[in-house]
Formats: sequence, C-alpha cells, structure tokens
Amino acid sequence: MPKLLRLLLTLLLLLGSAAAPARQADAPATPPTPDQALAQMRSQLDGIKKALDSQPDTAALTDLRNQALAVQDQASQVATGLAPQVQAAQAQLAVLGPAPDKNTTETPEVRSQRRKLEKAAADVDAQMKQAQLMGQEAEQLATQLSDLRRNAFQTRLAERTATPFSRAFWSDPLRSLPADLHRLRNLGNDLRDAIATAWQPPNRTPFLACLLAAALLLGVGRWLLERGLLRFTQNRVPAGHLRRSALALAIALLTALNTGLAAELALQSLDWNGLLDGDLHALGLQMVRLVLLSAYIAGLGRALLSATRPSWRMPGLSDAEACALRPLPWRLAMAVALLGAMELVNHAISASLPATVATRGLIALVISGLLLSLLMRQARARRGELANGETPPGRPLWVGIGLGVLMVAAALGVLGVATGYIALAFFIAVNTVWIGVVVASLYLASHVLNDLWELLLSPRGSNGQRLQDAFEVTPERLEQARTLLAGITRAFAVLLAIGAVVSRLGASPEDLGASVGTLLGGFNFGELKLAPADLLKALAVLVVGLFVVRVIKRWLDRELLPNTRLDPGMRSSMVTLLGYVGGVLVVVMALATLKVSLQNIAWIASALSVGIGFGLQAIVSNFISGLILLAERPVKVGDWISINDVEGDIRRINVRATEIQLWDRSTVIVPNSQLITQNVRNVTLANALGRVSFTLPMPLDTDAARVRDLILTVLAAHPGTLDDPAPFVRLDSVTTTHIVFGAYAYTRSPRDASMVKSEILFTLLSRLREESLRLIRPQDMVVHRSPRPPAPGEN
Repeated sequence: MPKLLRLLLTLLLLLGSAAAPARQADAPATPPTPDQALAQMRSQLDGIKKALDSQPDTAALTDLRNQALAVQDQASQVATGLAPQVQAAQAQLAVLGPAPDKNTTETPEVRSQRRKLEKAAADVDAQMKQAQLMGQEAEQLATQLSDLRRNAFQTRLAERTATPFSRAFWSDPLRSLPADLHRLRNLGNDLRDAIATAWQPPNRTPFLACLLAAALLLGVGRWLLERGLLRFTQNRVPAGHLRRSALALAIALLTALNTGLAAELALQSLDWNGLLDGDLHALGLQMVRLVLLSAYIAGLGRALLSATRPSWRMPGLSDAEACALRPLPWRLAMAVALLGAMELVNHAISASLPATVATRGLIALVISGLLLSLLMRQARARRGELANGETPPGRPLWVGIGLGVLMVAAALGVLGVATGYIALAFFIAVNTVWIGVVVASLYLASHVLNDLWELLLSPRGSNGQRLQDAFEVTPERLEQARTLLAGITRAFAVLLAIGAVVSRLGASPEDLGASVGTLLGGFNFGELKLAPADLLKALAVLVVGLFVVRVIKRWLDRELLPNTRLDPGMRSSMVTLLGYVGGVLVVVMALATLKVSLQNIAWIASALSVGIGFGLQAIVSNFISGLILLAERPVKVGDWISINDVEGDIRRINVRATEIQLWDRSTVIVPNSQLITQNVRNVTLANALGRVSFTLPMPLDTDAARVRDLILTVLAAHPGTLDDPAPFVRLDSVTTTHIVFGAYAYTRSPRDASMVKSEILFTLLSRLREESLRLIRPQDMVVHRSPRPPAPGEN
C-alpha cells in the first residue's frame, strides 16, 4: 500500500504540474455594461445569421444552436438585471409626484431632477426592451436551427449510397485514395514533428516520465489498484449485497479511470509545454475520451460477468454463459477503440466522402457482427446446459426484450449496409452500443443505490438500530424511508440514463420518429390526421405508461404499504384506485400524443352517448359503484359480508364486480351495483367479535352448579375465547326430564367462532366423561309377569 500511495502522489504531481501553466494570472475582468452586453449579443446574432448562409453541417448547426441559446440566456439575464433599475427610477418619480400642469410651476431643482429621472428611466427601459427583443430573436434562431438540424438528420438517415455489391462502392474510395493518403501523411508528419520536438532536451524528461507513468499504470498499476480495492472491500465494506455491487462498480470505474489516465499521460507527454497545435490537441483529447469509453466498456463487462468469481456475479447468468461471453466485452472495447480512432482520423484529415462511407460501413458491420456473436454464444451456452440436463437460470422479461432488441439492431445494421443505407446502419450500430452501455450502467447503479440504502436504513442492520435508538424511529418508519429513498434515487438514475441516451443521439427521438413518418406518410381519419410516427409514439406511451403504473402499484403493494399501519383492505383500495387513475392518465397522454383534441373527444362521446345510455348502462353503473366502494369503503377487501344468501370473505373489488370467497373455497362474483343498492350485512365492519353459543341438555337429577362450573372452566381454558367479554353459562329451561344449559363465549373474529365451538365441544364431552356426568339418564325396565290362570277344577 505505501508503494501504491507513492505512485498515486507522483501521478497527481505530474498532472498538477501539467495543468498549471507558468504564466501570470490575468486580473479579473470587469463585467460589461448593459450597452456593451447588448452590442456583444447583437454581434453574436449577426454572426449566427451569417453562418447560416454558408449551409453548415449537422455539427455546425448544433454549435450555432448552442450559441443562440446562450445569447437567449444572456439577454434574459440582462433584462432581469435591468428590471430593478426601472422600478427604482419609477419609485423615485413617484416620490416627486405627477408632473404639474401648465398653470402650476415647480422649482428648477425639482424640474431638473424630474428630467434626469425620466431620461434614466427611459434609457433603462429601452435597454430592457432591446434585451427582451434580442432574447426573442435568439429563441427564433434556435428554433430555426433545430428545424434545420432535424431536416439534416432526416436527410442523412434516409440517404442511400452504393451497396458493397456494386462496383461504385469500391471504385469511389480507390479514386479518392491518393488524396486521402496525402492528408493522412500530413497528419503523420505533424505527429512525427511533435514527437521529435518532445524528444528535445527541454521536453525529454517530462516526455519520458509521462510515458513511464502511463506504462506503469497499464501494467503494474491496475493490478495493484485492483488488489487494494479487493482487500478494502473485504475488510472495510460490511458483509451483504453492497459488498458485491460496490466492488463491481469500482472495478468498472477503476478500469476506465486507470486506462484513461494512462492515455491522458501519453497525450501530456507530447503536449507538456503546449507543443501540439490546435488540431492535434483536439484530436488527442477526442482519442483520450474514446480510450476512456472503451476501457469502461471492458471494465463494465468484466464486472458484470465476473467469470472468475461466480459468487460475486450480479446478473442471473450461469457459469457456462459467463465463460462464453467473457471475451466479448474486450473485443467490443477494442473494436470501439480502433474503429472510433479511424472515424476521428477521417474527421481530422477531412477525408473524402467515399472513405467516410466505407469506414462507417465497416464500423456498422463489425459492431453488428459482435452483437450477433454475443447472442449466438449466449444461446449456445444455454442449449449446452439443457443438453447436459441442467436448468439455466430464468431471466426477467426486460432481459428477453433487450436481447430481442439487440437481435433486431444487429440485423438492421447488416441489412442497412447491404442495401446501401450505411448512414442509418452506422447510426443504429453506434447508438445500440451506447444504449447498451447506459442500460448496463443503470442496472449496476440501481443495485448499488438499493444496497446502499439497505445498509444505511435497514431496521435489521447496525446503522438502522443506531437510528432507532438515537431518534426513536420505529422499524416501520425506517423501512418506509429506505423504500422511498431507494425509489427516488433509482428514478433519478433512470432520468440521467434517459438524458445520456438522448444527448448521445445528436437529435431527439422525435427527430427519428419524424424521419420515419416522412418516409411512410400518414392517413386521415375524418378530421383527425394519423401518421405512423404518431401511432408508434402513442403506442409507446401507452405501453410504457401502463408498465410504469404496474411497477408503481407493485412497489406500493409489496414494499411501501406493507410497512405502514394501514389494514389490508385500505391498502388494496389505494392500489386499485391508483391503477384506475394511472390508467386514465396514460390513456389521456396517449390521446394527446395522437393529437386528438377535446373537440374530437366530445364528438366521439356524443356519438356514443346513445349506446352508453342503453347498451352500457349496467357496465357504467357497476363501474361508478366500484369507485364508490373504493372511496367510501362500506365493504373492503378482507371483510366478511352477507348479501342475498351469499356469505363469505371479500377477496377483490374489480372495476365491474366484487369477488366473494365462500366457506368451500368457491368464488361468487357479485356486481358492484348490488353492494350499493341492496342491504348488505358486514360482519367485520366495526371489528365485530365472534360468538360461540351452544345448548347442553342434562338429566333432571344432575348437579346444576357442578355442570355450570365445568362448562365455565372449559370455556375459559380455551385460547381462542376472550376474557372480556367473559364467558357465561345460564340455565335456559327445566322440563320433567331434563335441565338445559346455555353456554356463551366470544372470539376475536367471527371467522374463528365455528372452529372454536367445535374444539370446545370436543373438550367438554371429554371432561363430562371424566367426571362421570351423563347427558341422558339410563332407562330402567321392569318386567311384570301376569299370574297363570287356574286350571279347571283348581281353587
């Protein structure tokens, strides 16, 4: 570890010396006056308008749009800064009072002061209005530039060149090859001159030091850093899921930073004292970023696959799948580095269009081939496991969708190159890799955030115990806070991922949708115009919205609400209402995406009003009744009700009907309107108690006090009966042959009464037998024999 610290300190000193140029710091510039700021903004706007006349490319249009937005922000700031001055001048004028009429005179001092204040207020107001007009002009320019960029983007994607199967595809690059080689040699000469200058005595020492530091970082440095990181994770990070996820994230970042720092040192070895010109320095910075991205791809794949440590693996992959996919992240990283370097060199030397098209076609084919190799290796590994009698681990739905998207992207990349749509194929291939990196990073970050909040706020952990002791927080509240914070941070990570994807595309998803819509056209449905792009976006909004509603409902039902004190019925009502409201909002958003106005909706509603009034009356009635049941809650999930000779537990309240489970586990579906309009007996509405009652006939000569005490003992001894209200026994009736006892006890729930009664009767019969108390008195039979009648002649 001391060697590692010394190496890090050396690198920091080298970077610090490189970043600190030996020049005198300039004095802080004074802020410009409003007139100077307005003149500067006018000059920038004129420059943007002039640049539009030269038909700039997509990158130049993006830069011009950023400049226009910057001018708009600056104009807004100037107008905001001038507003208090206008208000102050108007307040001073109000102190002087209104201007006098012609018949009234005022002193010269007041007149002079009024003129000065009026002139100052007019000047500041004019400057503020000029700034507002410039802001509006900058906004219009930004909108115009966005439209131009969108059109250029659509044209570029829809552009078709010669296919690789044609002679023109190969003849054009060969024809422009000499000029491209000449530009490439000029770039190589500039680089060779920079290396020769860096080798001179004034720059030789930093040149060699930076190269040596870069070599140490790539060789021994990464190994030492990873061993130190592993040791720190095992010794310092508490045992649990965070140790695994944090180590995976650290390995991915460490691989990227280590390789990126080595590339930065290599660049600094050539540009130590500003030896590189502007073009070479810009190319070097782009190369460093490319190396950083490539290293991050390799480190991310290595961390997620974890082929050498299966116990540290986070995704649900088998060992066979991880070993089969192990070389692909490194191959993809090398392909991104090499092919990206070719693309950067082409841009730096302003290569010809055929050379650029050929390079991008090669990039699309290589990336598509690597994606197909990934899918084939993964499928082959799973088939091998099935052949060996092993069951591969299941995978979530989103993983299957992601693999399907990769298959489609790879196929489109190959098909686009084969048919001549190389720009479209290049766009799909490059952005598929970028989206894959963002999704994998989001997956890893989500696990780290969830495990971090689990470590900090879990009621079962040491930190949670300290928080409970220090702030007297209940475990339920702590679990709720953990769930909420984890959900919020993961949602924020999702928003960052979406922003990263959209910013990398170079144009918004609406641009791509508009391009496809332009190619496919649209159709009219009455006064409503429907384009395929709008239909696809509305379908995407509907699917994504319903999926989000489902995820939120599942999160509430399984994570948040179970940690509250709400009863199951209330939790079910809240989740169901959220589903209804969320579904309505998603449908409204989908209709808004289709550009369906309120007038069209009103027209459709009026056309269907007759059908709703007759054919759908019962459905609408049951739907409204369901909403009333969820809001008013006269019955809720878990209640025991009785309606129309149907008695059972409510298991679910749906949008149209309510499911009631009977004692024999069968289900009766009752329309919601019946629960509103008819008499319903809710046994458990007010937390009613269950009642156990039975009669016990005994013979007339039985000791009544002894039997009463025995029954009370059995009732009180049963764990299901309550002490308050206490059980009691009364003598119901006395007949000529029997005395009848009535026994009564209470249980916590009506559902327990029948089972408790059965167990009490079993126990009571056993005790009566032990006490030799009979339920019936045995019958005595006396046989009387009639005397034999005397025979004739006998007395």
